[in-house]
Amino acid sequence: MALPSPIPLDLAELIATRLRVIGDPNRIRILDQLRDGELSVAQLTDRLGTSQQNTSKHLGVLLQAGIVSRRKEGTSAWYSVADQGVYELCEQVCGGLQAQLAELTALVDGTASAG
Repeated sequence: MALPSPIPLDLAELIATRLRVIGDPNRIRILDQLRDGELSVAQLTDRLGTSQQNTSKHLGVLLQAGIVSRRKEGTSAWYSVADQGVYELCEQVCGGLQAQLAELTALVDGTASAG
């Protein structure tokens, strides 16, 4: 679906909010962990090496934005990705960054091709 041109202000604000939500390294790492399926807060905390409080805070932001969903099971909360489109966005950004990193590495190593 193509964006309207020019982008209306309310849509631009929604886009900016979504980018701010996922624009945190810890939230990107959480989304990466959830790529293969549902995980509990405890599992995410262990995998990320962060505190439960920190993990829960970031999950709350992602939940409020509608990017992840939560289900309760006893005393545990389980999270999964609700908006798979977030991975498409990350892939777009990541692909561009990987190309830039490869170019910079080649320049530093002196193996960059002229042209």
